[in-house]
Amino acid sequence: MKRRMSQRDLRRLMKKTGISMEPLTGVSRVEIVLEGDEVIVVESPAVTQIKVSGQTTFQVIGETIRRERREPREQARPAGFREEDVVLVAQQTGVDSGTARAALERTDGDLAKAILMLKGK
Repeated sequence: MKRRMSQRDLRRLMKKTGISMEPLTGVSRVEIVLEGDEVIVVESPAVTQIKVSGQTTFQVIGETIRRERREPREQARPAGFREEDVVLVAQQTGVDSGTARAALERTDGDLAKAILMLKGK
């Protein structure tokens, strides 16, 4: 007959294998955002942080679970580039200024990324 492992034995085994579990306190709500702005909401969850071999996992347990749709977030316009940046990207890639501006917006104002993106690299 197999004997049941005690809590103390279990803690020792976890420590020996490099596994740590720690409950997170003060968590009132967990949201999991899915594609298409759908959200799974867990109210008053019990959350445990588990660390194994440098990886962290969160275990979420809760009774009140619902799905809801969130209004699509408005894309923030990057303020990280100037008109000179648009001209430079347009000159370097041979595109018009509108295309250069759109590339800078997609790359959050990163000149090098915008140029490489437009050159297809």
